[in-house]
Amino acid sequence: MINIRPVSDLRNKFPEIEETVLESGEPVFLTKNGYGTMVLLSIEQYSRLTDDTERKLDEADAAAAASGVRYSADEVFGRVRSHIRGQQI
Repeated sequence: MINIRPVSDLRNKFPEIEETVLESGEPVFLTKNGYGTMVLLSIEQYSRLTDDTERKLDEADAAAAASGVRYSADEVFGRVRSHIRGQQI
């Protein structure tokens, strides 16, 4: 179940929120004046979200270091746009 709390609970009920995040393994969404402002995650939850991206960036850095080929931003984003539109590069 989605856990939504007012941001004031972060100050007033931090131990309770911390326990909820750690025990449920789910994020807690905070609101201010009825609008979402932030999401609280455990370190483990955050790592699950970012580890694959970090690994891929490390692979890209290694590939770039091993290759002399460089592309301009226009070339890169042009290829991405073409791929998104389903066109062949």
